Amino acid sequence: MKVLLHTCCAHCAIVPLKKLRQARFQPFGFFYNPNIHPYQEYVKRKGAIETYAQRTGLEMIYRNEYDVEGFLRSVVYREHERCRHCYHCRLEATAKMARKGKFDAFTTTLLYSKHQNHSLIKEIGESLAKQFSVPFHYEDFRKWWQEGIRESKAMGLYRQQYCGCIYSEKERYWRKKK
Repeated sequence: MKVLLHTCCAHCAIVPLKKLRQARFQPFGFFYNPNIHPYQEYVKRKGAIETYAQRTGLEMIYRNEYDVEGFLRSVVYREHERCRHCYHCRLEATAKMARKGKFDAFTTTLLYSKHQNHSLIKEIGESLAKQFSVPFHYEDFRKWWQEGIRESKAMGLYRQQYCGCIYSEKERYWRKKK
């Protein structure tokens, strides 16, 4: 089964890629993350996934658009709903690409993170699956959180310290400062 794996970053891709391959899926990566701020962070994450994909033989599709302005316009004054929008815009792009590429399913590395809202990701993924007629593969990869951390450190992969958007960056570092 050919599955399109939305990738937010390299270290979050380790466990999902391994588990999907063990389950006999044929995963292809898809990098689309207009939420990442600042641009240097975007470049680091994209570079890390390129390195990781090359090392592991993960075929990748890059939608190399840095539309942070579009992301910000869509969440301004709705910051409390920013994750919903962020998940939706990235998963919608993944579902569209999965349909276009005749994939059997789509999923996301966001399901590896214990910091993400899994029920919301699943809800959005299943809704988009109906809309685009491509199944959403939900799997809870959090069980292997520590394994992924160990492997990413052993590989020397870049490991970011916040989810990606300007709001999560502030939450990560501003709290520390107080």
